Amino acid sequence: MWDQITEPADPLHVEAVVELALDVQPRCGSTAVVAIDGRSGAGKTTLAHGVAADLTSYGTVEVVHMDRLYPGWDGLAESSRILATHVLDPISRASTAAYACWDWDAGGWGETVTVQPTDFLVVEGAGSSVGPARTHAAVCVFVDADETLRRQRGLARDGEAYRPHWHRWARQEEAVFRADDTKARADLVIDTTAAGAPSARAGRST
Repeated sequence: MWDQITEPADPLHVEAVVELALDVQPRCGSTAVVAIDGRSGAGKTTLAHGVAADLTSYGTVEVVHMDRLYPGWDGLAESSRILATHVLDPISRASTAAYACWDWDAGGWGETVTVQPTDFLVVEGAGSSVGPARTHAAVCVFVDADETLRRQRGLARDGEAYRPHWHRWARQEEAVFRADDTKARADLVIDTTAAGAPSARAGRST
């Protein structure tokens, strides 16, 4: 989950995303949304932490984690609409956004979190640049890695409780990303299998 990150992001990856964020026009009111999308265990949250930290040198920053918006283990397809409706649409109108967080232990919606319009909004997690959410994103990043490595990372991070859900979640990722053509539409594609420069850069179509 988003609050279990201990390792720093690759500085080259952070630099590549920040450079894009500083070179774009906001598409969500006056807020530049940086969507860090991709596969489970690829390193999205780690990258988002690094990007958000660097962007504080250039303006105000908020971070939204998709883990808090998924309505359960079968909720990936619905999450981009939830993000757009409850977070991005209000921010685009310069209004305070508010969204309910999914309580994974209780299996239902829990506390409500508010998000203020800021210079930058980093949204990380699978589905953060999909469908209606993409229209608000100034920068779309897709993070990927070798499947075996991603699974090892995911289990190391979330523990054995995540093992029964790995394939269940992976099937949803495959369906959502294929239907949306998410990776091909990204502004930047980063492969975290090995350290180094981002592996590809793509031109986005909306």
